[in-house]
Amino acid sequence: MTGSVLGVKRTGAYHQLTLVAPGVAERFRPGTFVSLALGGRMSDRVLRRALPVSRVRPTGAYGGTLESVFEVTDPVTEWLAQVPAGTPIEAIAPLGRPFALPKERVVCVLVGDGCASAPLFALAERLRERGCTVYMLLGADTEARLFGALEARRAARGVTVATLDGSVGISGGVVDVLPGLLQRAKGDVVYAAGPVDVLHGVAQVAEAHGAWSQTAVDVPAGCGVGTCLSCVLPVVGEDGVTRMARACVEGPVFRGDRVRWRDVGTIPADARGAK
Repeated sequence: MTGSVLGVKRTGAYHQLTLVAPGVAERFRPGTFVSLALGGRMSDRVLRRALPVSRVRPTGAYGGTLESVFEVTDPVTEWLAQVPAGTPIEAIAPLGRPFALPKERVVCVLVGDGCASAPLFALAERLRERGCTVYMLLGADTEARLFGALEARRAARGVTVATLDGSVGISGGVVDVLPGLLQRAKGDVVYAAGPVDVLHGVAQVAEAHGAWSQTAVDVPAGCGVGTCLSCVLPVVGEDGVTRMARACVEGPVFRGDRVRWRDVGTIPADARGAK
């Protein structure tokens, strides 16, 4: 599909891309992502980028759109931050395994770090539609790097903010704050998005409190459709066997207690097919 850039705007320390993408909204579920060919005329020489889809709109003056929040970290994302409206971008969406929604009305705690929080707001909406009680915990290194604190107050019954430097909210990381929140909220399910160390900590805290966790990992640059195998990580199956799962196909959402977090970035010797 060839999408068209409707606009890119600054939102705090991050940027929000709005892409005209007809037909995506009907198939979107929170936790899925879009794979983009970026770089303009150089796009055929640059690895595709996977960005989490934060919002979709099925209709409008320009047709269906999708939104994605990203951080400028390299020349490719810098190009995207400056791309003019109307620029065509080849896109594949929605991709990946989304967050699983509970079948019963339960208490859900949503944990996001930095701009990884963006997809959690659509998830909160879906959970509320099912009658679930939603709490949100947002964190970042500094106040400037928080994302969505105001929107969270409209999306959740309760919002907790934490910054590592103590510039706003509780001083500390989301993993430090989560145990107390789970206890107060009597959380049943934890949904999390952020870097690996945060997801590892969240999964451990959830398990210690008897809560079920789902974690959305970052999908690195690559094909986005499971061919290049640049995004594999070790995941334990229901049979107890470790397999190398593709974040872009079997994920990006995984059960937090199934990922071998300490071995992410490696191929464990006991993983099926490792020898």
